[in-house]
Amino acid sequence: MSHRPDHDIADDADQHLDTDQLAAALVEQTTAFTEAVAGADWDAPVPTCPAWQLRVLVGHIGQEHRWMSEIVRTGGASPVPDPHHAEPPADWRGWLRDGAASLVEAVRTVGAETPVWTFVGPRPARFWLRRATHDTTLHRVDAALHAAVPYRLPPRLAADAIAELLQLLRLLALPAAEGLRPTAAKLRGQGETMRIVTTDVGTSPRTVTAWLVTRTPEGLTWQSDTGGVADVEVSGTAQDLLLVLARRLPPTRVSVDGQAALLRHWLEHSLL
Repeated sequence: MSHRPDHDIADDADQHLDTDQLAAALVEQTTAFTEAVAGADWDAPVPTCPAWQLRVLVGHIGQEHRWMSEIVRTGGASPVPDPHHAEPPADWRGWLRDGAASLVEAVRTVGAETPVWTFVGPRPARFWLRRATHDTTLHRVDAALHAAVPYRLPPRLAADAIAELLQLLRLLALPAAEGLRPTAAKLRGQGETMRIVTTDVGTSPRTVTAWLVTRTPEGLTWQSDTGGVADVEVSGTAQDLLLVLARRLPPTRVSVDGQAALLRHWLEHSLL
């Protein structure tokens, strides 16, 4: 499967957080995840990950960070491990902490820009740091919702997660990528547009506060947006937008103007 430069999700212009900020966020979100699961029922299913018990989610986080670390260190492909085979050890807190630290160290050791294998073709090593940070962030929310404890995501972290989600879906919706995530093919369309607008992210030149997504027969395109007319506009805080787009919260948590059916169809086929 080929990957054209205009579909390169490693474009710095699409990122809100640099490598050091992603590293700090990974450690922070892993710690927050640890705190959320500490007093919860590990044998109960997680409502927003209904196929998994909490202990499987804990195992997944520690396992995933180590799996990604190995890919960064070697640069080569590695099969996705089964989280059901990752039973957390007795010192699960230290295990989670060490897994996050190992990924940060691996990226810094090989260099953030060093090309490595990813499921969407060769990308800089920081791809995996970014992927781990946002996956851990979402699972931190899963754990918090399960344990009924409060959570708050920094707006720039949530905005970067939205951008990464759009970038991944853009690649996965390409005709050549249908084998990776077949449902993403249904995100292609006939020119329908969706605007995503944050209400709490700064307006500096490097901070995107809105995105315009266009669904075409060839795939998705998206760009920083400065206004205009879209078929549907979804607006809210970066945290709420992220959690709605990632199907952790219902669309009622954000403002939806225009063709709500387009948003519903997007949510049905955009889960990573």
